[in-house]
Amino acid sequence: MNWRLATAVVLGLGIGFACGATGIPAPAPPVLAGALLVVAMTLGYQAADAWLAQRDARQRPHCGGPSGESRRQPP
Repeated sequence: MNWRLATAVVLGLGIGFACGATGIPAPAPPVLAGALLVVAMTLGYQAADAWLAQRDARQRPHCGGPSGESRRQPP
């Protein structure tokens, strides 16, 4: 399992438990539709991140190297 996902689950459960134990309102929507919206946004973010990580960088020739100068394309 991805360590970021595991950390997020543990942190979410910890915050939820702490809010429930102290009586502080949970920092999440109290209805199912709002909770599903949060899940959908998270899944959409993860899907976009995975898709963007797989495709080739289109602007790589325009990126500067360690000197800050961009590479020139051969004519």
